[in-house]
Amino acid sequence: MKVLITGAGGQLGWELKRSAPTGSLVYALAKDKLDVTNRAQVESCLRELRPQIVINAAAYTAVDLAERNSEQAYAVNAAGAENLAEMAEAARARLVHISTNLVFSGSQSTPYLPSDRAGPLSIYGASKLEGERKVLSITNGLIVRTSWLYSVNGHNFVKTILGLLEERSTIDVITDQIGTPTWAHGLAEALWEMAPRTCLRGVYHWTDAGVASWYDLAVAVLEYGSALGLVRRPASIRPVRTTDYPSVARRPTMSVLDKTATWEALRRRPPHWRLALQRMLSEFV
Repeated sequence: MKVLITGAGGQLGWELKRSAPTGSLVYALAKDKLDVTNRAQVESCLRELRPQIVINAAAYTAVDLAERNSEQAYAVNAAGAENLAEMAEAARARLVHISTNLVFSGSQSTPYLPSDRAGPLSIYGASKLEGERKVLSITNGLIVRTSWLYSVNGHNFVKTILGLLEERSTIDVITDQIGTPTWAHGLAEALWEMAPRTCLRGVYHWTDAGVASWYDLAVAVLEYGSALGLVRRPASIRPVRTTDYPSVARRPTMSVLDKTATWEALRRRPPHWRLALQRMLSEFV
């Protein structure tokens, strides 16, 4: 299996590299080697490498900054996805594209099915939804939506909380936004299972099991981090509401994804997010 990974410099790209199946030939290219917004470069890369599968982990993920840099967000998340979709189809390669829970508005009270109506609240979410539409226009495309990714590598909420707990005795974390934390390593393993299964097309969801607020996740980081010696002084976390801690971009209050179809297709369920978090934090020890 010959696979091209775009966005290999990010946390998911890094996890995809280290979990690649034995015997696979993987070209993991970061932005400095392959800029997905450069159509000519994408075409040249696919013509030269001739991958059977392209996993697109390249994304503009700065949700708040995207509100001010919408052109850049759309260039990467929408136009970049379109470049890969068109060039992959021309090269007869399968495209696996990573998307986000932020394509949903959060207005419903039940987990979102892949078929549920999207309604992004932010530029980031809208740009990712537009990228999905480009991928859905080809015959051999697979979209995998996920949420609240973290890894031992790269920038993410879990590592931010660990850093804040070293600096402050008390931190405030939002408690009225609900989703599912997802270890990028587990997502990477699922993607390696899904990528060669050409019967899987369209939109699927993958996260770890369970639900949480950002506050729940932060408290778990404090609890497990303290037990592992990663948090070395007493600290506390105060729950606050979104209205008390406004951000530039609007975020859904409830963005839990329904993963039933994916779990049935792979015949397995992921671990609960708390167990996955413990496993990730243990990598620091």
